[in-house]
Amino acid sequence: MTSSDLYSLGGKVAIVTGASRGIGKALAHVYAKAGARVVLASRKLDGLQPVAEAITAAGGEAYPVAAHMGDPEAIVALVKAAVLHFGGIDIIVNNAATNPHFGPLLTAEDSMWDKIFDVNLRGYFRLIREAVPYLQARGGGKIINMASIAGLMPTPGMGVYGMSKAAVIMMTKSLAVELAHSNIQVNAIAPGFIQTKFSQAIWGNDQLNEMVSKATPAKRIGNVEELLGMALYLASAASNFTTGQTFVVDGGLSLGSLNIS
Repeated sequence: MTSSDLYSLGGKVAIVTGASRGIGKALAHVYAKAGARVVLASRKLDGLQPVAEAITAAGGEAYPVAAHMGDPEAIVALVKAAVLHFGGIDIIVNNAATNPHFGPLLTAEDSMWDKIFDVNLRGYFRLIREAVPYLQARGGGKIINMASIAGLMPTPGMGVYGMSKAAVIMMTKSLAVELAHSNIQVNAIAPGFIQTKFSQAIWGNDQLNEMVSKATPAKRIGNVEELLGMALYLASAASNFTTGQTFVVDGGLSLGSLNIS
């Protein structure tokens, strides 16, 4: 098998949630470029249309579907739409997330807990549960859950979000064990601070940006392109013997180095 074969997604069908912008948008583009037919999911269709059009213009195939990851019925409809349009599913990327609370943990209201866990954890699980029979029907597949270093280490102001991502990491491990016999690999990516609209409260604030950059051995915040190699590896044949793992991509921030010079 050549290196190009290892990372080819030719003939594969991928569902990418949160695909209208940021990390999800970038992943959809790189998967389409690698040969996958991509089902784009997000809350609103109008945000997905430009992404689908750009992928098509570049020679790829994309199908946009409006689906809120906090709505169980929408998730069922998303999976059915993917199968009807492309004939099956091989790759699931759980990327959609929400974080309506930023501040001390004890100030988080019950409604915020409910929303964060319903989208960031239950939404991931529901999509996996609906899609797994179709992956099994194809002889196996890949599940990639977007976690965060906030799920591995305390992150000021992001306590509830961090706990939801810690739960995603454990769910990834549990499902990896349960689905290994079906040739389904389940892994997670834990990004550090990446420059997206979702993290704008950090990098858009000069003081916070400087603080995070100083604490990161790489001395900067990352960009979405720096996640794409890992995401392609986990979606391709190159990772066929890799499962249950969480891959940290954070410029060294989670190493906790005391060297902040």
